[in-house]
Amino acid sequence: MSGKEQESPQVEFARLVVESYVRKGTVPPASEAAAELRGGKAGVFVTLKKRGKLRGCMGTVQPVKENVAEEIRGNAVSSVTFDPRFDAVTADELGDLEYSVDVLEEPEDIAGIDELDTSVYGVIVRSGDRSGLLLPDLEGIDTPEEQVRIAMIKAGIHSDEPVLLQRFKISRYK
Repeated sequence: MSGKEQESPQVEFARLVVESYVRKGTVPPASEAAAELRGGKAGVFVTLKKRGKLRGCMGTVQPVKENVAEEIRGNAVSSVTFDPRFDAVTADELGDLEYSVDVLEEPEDIAGIDELDTSVYGVIVRSGDRSGLLLPDLEGIDTPEEQVRIAMIKAGIHSDEPVLLQRFKISRYK
């Protein structure tokens, strides 16, 4: 059985969107996604890896679209075109991409770093109008201190600035 036959509906739709967008410049309607993705609302991150290395990752913390399928659709396109860390994905890379889709639960405020577990919770750090997010269970991120430090760097928050912390769980689909 090939990897595509084992894909979750979330990943299958993300891949369909990416391949269509990169090859034709169009995206399939959300109605082509599995029915289960067209019901609820949630923030979603779409992550692309190429040969095990990050190739693109974009998402929404809170839902901004009508349903999860629409969130996947928008964030899949953003992952291949708008991730500022990478050039746009090209058609010759499509066969090398691995996909994951993270559907976020509602973030909750926490009092301190001791309420984090990097394997269970993602983190959001805020200071003024700046915020940074790091998903949970990322390779090489082993401590809550490291998780918060990286999220602060992503947000442009200095280590001596006070921050508000939130944590969230995800459902990760491959």
